[in-house]
Amino acid sequence: MSKPVKEMMMADYMAKLGENGDALLVNIRGVGANDTNALRKDLAKSEISVTVLRNNVARKAFEGTGLEPLGNLLTGPNALVYGAETVVEVARKIVDIAKDMPDMELRGAVLDGELFEGEAGVKRLSKFPTRDEAIAQAVTIILTPGGKLVGAVKSPASNIAGILKTIEEKLEKGETIAKIA
Repeated sequence: MSKPVKEMMMADYMAKLGENGDALLVNIRGVGANDTNALRKDLAKSEISVTVLRNNVARKAFEGTGLEPLGNLLTGPNALVYGAETVVEVARKIVDIAKDMPDMELRGAVLDGELFEGEAGVKRLSKFPTRDEAIAQAVTIILTPGGKLVGAVKSPASNIAGILKTIEEKLEKGETIAKIA
């Protein structure tokens, strides 16, 4: 393959990925053509793309990017899976699909430059919270102490209000209020 063709392929890889520095690497050898088409169609619904890679060209294209750690995993036939909002969503979808496609091998993934190697790494990544889930957890953690503080401040006042209401009800019924010593 000539150098200009390789450079065009590298530019194509980087154009497809855009600024996305996170992706997942799978081996789909052994998966039938119809299953591969169904896989691509299913992933496309979630705005996830699949690109079959030329290993040496991809290694060079990934140099200096967040995907560089995947370079060590680029042996044999590989496909790069990327897209959605985060690679965590991609990993969740791929792990779910892999249950029905035992021939698909999960090679690894990269999140913020960190390599999650092999099937175990991809499954571990799929259990991470997405960006929105992480924000929701952070907001909950931040607001929980304030809610508890408000409850603690309100508690004595609500106790007094309850006592006053009981006294009021007894007086309305004409009952006497016993003095507590």
